[in-house]
Amino acid sequence: MTNEITVEQKDGLVTVSLNRPDKLNALTLEMRAELLAVFRRLDSDTSVRAVLLRSEGRAFCAGADVSSMGKDDIVGDRNRIMRAHQMILAIHNINKPVVCALRGPAVGIGMSIALACDVIVASETAKMALVFKKIGLAMDGGAAYFLSNQLGRQRTIDLAYSARTVRADEALSLGLVTQVHSDEDMDQAARDYAVELAAGPTFAFAANKRMLRMAQSPSLEAFLEVEIMAQGQVVKSQDHGEGAKSFLEKRSPVFHGL
Repeated sequence: MTNEITVEQKDGLVTVSLNRPDKLNALTLEMRAELLAVFRRLDSDTSVRAVLLRSEGRAFCAGADVSSMGKDDIVGDRNRIMRAHQMILAIHNINKPVVCALRGPAVGIGMSIALACDVIVASETAKMALVFKKIGLAMDGGAAYFLSNQLGRQRTIDLAYSARTVRADEALSLGLVTQVHSDEDMDQAARDYAVELAAGPTFAFAANKRMLRMAQSPSLEAFLEVEIMAQGQVVKSQDHGEGAKSFLEKRSPVFHGL
């Protein structure tokens, strides 16, 4: 394991931290694999009663590491998408409560990671955005699934098409986050929430999560299969190539719908 994902356990609470602050915790392929492995291990560890997912630095997660995009063949792209999906499923389906401590930007796949958690405790600096359109991609990481279930189709479409930023106060009013605290108090508030859950009836919490998953149709697993097909086509489009290139060149993309 690299030091870009750190894990600390105290009693029944495990704290998992994204630790790439110099890059705003942008996810590398290695970080995705590590998060997947960590959450799978925690799910089977009976000493773990709750999980706190947080980040170091001023950003929760600035999305995927765009510098590696557009370098795979079709099979490589499909594998990349499937690895991201496995990570999201591991976070969402773990049979332990998961609290997300969200400070600063959570964009792209970073927003999907936050939404995969059970509870989001945000700071006043938190901001969420579906920035996929800026690099010529469709929504990723189950974002369409999470948001359409929480917000409905129209609001989800607005966020995806506009790629606008949702700040903490709006996120609270929309129900995307559970609590908002000052930047100084957020970490402790999130930890207190997670500690309370770790002392609670974990078996009952797991049953709640299973019932809520069953109440949503289609399942996240079934939805992600559709996302693989859609994103697998989009990722090879000229627009995505232009989007990734323009991002690295720090200029506005010129899309042609191809």
